[in-house]
Amino acid sequence: MEIEPFYDERTNTLTYVVYDDDTRDAVVIDPVLDYEPAASKVWTESVDRVVGFLQKNALRVHFILETHAHADHLSGAQTLKRTFPDAQLAIGEKITQVQKTFKMVLDLPDDFPTDGRQFDRLLKDGEVVDVGSLSFKVVFTPGHTPACACYLFEDAVFTGDAMFMPDMGTGRCDFPMGSAEDLYESITTRLYALPDDTRVFVGHDYQPGGRELAYMSTIGEQKAGNKQLREGTSREDFVRFRNDRDAQLSAPRLLFQSVQINIDAGAMPRPNEENQRYLKIPINIFRPDSDGDLELSEMDDAR
Repeated sequence: MEIEPFYDERTNTLTYVVYDDDTRDAVVIDPVLDYEPAASKVWTESVDRVVGFLQKNALRVHFILETHAHADHLSGAQTLKRTFPDAQLAIGEKITQVQKTFKMVLDLPDDFPTDGRQFDRLLKDGEVVDVGSLSFKVVFTPGHTPACACYLFEDAVFTGDAMFMPDMGTGRCDFPMGSAEDLYESITTRLYALPDDTRVFVGHDYQPGGRELAYMSTIGEQKAGNKQLREGTSREDFVRFRNDRDAQLSAPRLLFQSVQINIDAGAMPRPNEENQRYLKIPINIFRPDSDGDLELSEMDDAR
């Protein structure tokens, strides 16, 4: 089994190709579609790098796996599927909870499906999926979102946003239905239950302190040195730290654009009669001298 990483500097995201060099069977994890919010411009540079690698090595893509509905980048899954139409797009089955929540948050159309049908396959916790000569186990790790899943291939686990490099810690838990308590359980009882020599491939690396890019550690290294959740860290200490830390974080720059696309399996919004597509972004207005919301009617009256 071989693993090829691709790093997107704009969103600090890691995409992985897992493949068998003999049989050419392959899986892609968390592909990125490029997006620039000021001009609302979409392009395919990042995913094209992955496609080029797959084609150059004559790999057969069986699955495109999403670890969760990302809030910091658009998924490149549909671009990949146009080149590899036989590939199945798969995600954990709890994506339906995220779809239902964000359908309301984003005021999506009444006919927007929230049963996960946009994806080719909804994966169950603990199931083992054969991919030609490859095989992976699905490990649900809720906390960052309720629908997060990690994928265990032999001695390598792909953790998405649940756990980062030891000097970064864990994913945030302040998104709708996120839970520091759940993330504590996911890491300590599921990921830390894996053998210490299991390789950990993370979903992001923000290169703290300006260090070089890093994306692989081991379970043993995480247990010994994860700055936020070592083996032996109490639930109370982690939950307190995570909640305090999250309260200081700004919303991801591409939150509404990313989630809106990604809960729809990476599909762009349907075009209107002029063949133009639009994203929906809620407006949140606050009084500068108060914690109370400023009603839109008040804003209108002030014009």
